[in-house]
Amino acid sequence: MGGGGQQTESSEPAKGGGVGPDGGRGGSAVYTWEEVQKHCHRSDQWLVIDRKVYNITQWAKRHPGGIRVISHFAGEDATDAFVAFHPDPNFVRKFLKPLLIGELAPTEPSQDHGKNAVMVQDFQALRDRVEKEGLLRARPLFFSLYLGHIVLLEALALGLLWVWGTSWSLTLLCSLMLATSQSQAGWLQHDYGHLSVCKTSSWNHVLHKFVIGHLKGASANWWNHRHFQHHAKPNVFSKDPDVNSLHVFVLGDKQPVEYGIKKLKYMPYHHQHQYFFLSKLLNTFLESHWFVWVTQMNHLPMEIDHERHQDWLTMQLSATCNIEQSTFNDWFSGHLNFQIEHHLFPTMPRHNYHMVAPLVRALCEKHGLPYQVKTLQKAIIDVVGSLKKSGDLWLDAYLHK
Repeated sequence: MGGGGQQTESSEPAKGGGVGPDGGRGGSAVYTWEEVQKHCHRSDQWLVIDRKVYNITQWAKRHPGGIRVISHFAGEDATDAFVAFHPDPNFVRKFLKPLLIGELAPTEPSQDHGKNAVMVQDFQALRDRVEKEGLLRARPLFFSLYLGHIVLLEALALGLLWVWGTSWSLTLLCSLMLATSQSQAGWLQHDYGHLSVCKTSSWNHVLHKFVIGHLKGASANWWNHRHFQHHAKPNVFSKDPDVNSLHVFVLGDKQPVEYGIKKLKYMPYHHQHQYFFLSKLLNTFLESHWFVWVTQMNHLPMEIDHERHQDWLTMQLSATCNIEQSTFNDWFSGHLNFQIEHHLFPTMPRHNYHMVAPLVRALCEKHGLPYQVKTLQKAIIDVVGSLKKSGDLWLDAYLHK
């Protein structure tokens, strides 16, 4: 890990302070934001955490969360993301020491790109309150019962087929049971993948691999690689894999216009929203529909744009919305109806989302940020409307611009 602390040839401290490049490895150099922001390329990456400047160029390849998720913050302040993704930030800071090359100059603000300092501080205060009130601690019984109901559904479905055979009606019933268990297993692997269940990361990883690998038949590493990027930069083109759907869909308000002007052809505009139904119907049908509607209804109708270097709170609020709370909605969506709270605190166990939601709403009201809550029906309708709107924008740009 020590190799990651080496500076590139272009590493220079801010004028009038610290040591030069040869002595910067000890962390005594000072830098301006202008200097830090120059190091945002694949072969030259710095980032800032709690005003400390780190050179992650070499070490990013060995980052446990993957090279891309950490590289998305190159040249930026990554403090809130660092705290959000690591259940024990103090432990992880030990591994940052060899990467330390200096700190921000005393005259520099703690936030980059003109971010609202008061808003950032208020969110960090909320994060501290969440930790003190124990809202990041999981209830083992909740997740044990949740896993139990998944295994029970799987066993019942297989038992019915074993005892009574494969009539049309029984096959349909068992298909519904298995689709339910598989969908719920998808939400449970999501919990383990976010390290929000067990006290230690290692046990979360073991159980994540069991649920996603043995119950779902998917790769934990693949899921981590994609999903953490989504959380790091939600709805940001080229950084969030969930909105990189070119050659199938154009998404949001800007991408359709950009590609229409370039005369690039994608899904015909009047079929784009219809294809969304048919592709899923012909795929794994029930489970895939369940998964796609739940995961997209919180994001697809929201702002989808290029990198805007927003603070953590603003970025997550612009890309997410909530669905009304009810016992059914909580179960149906794996508590992802609290998508705002989940994105702000990704390691928080889901059974605590409803407790932090009023605090988040109050913070949003204080700073004039939209806190959107929809009915389940409206959220589903908005997905279709969003695809239709994007298709119309593409066609207009393609024909007239």
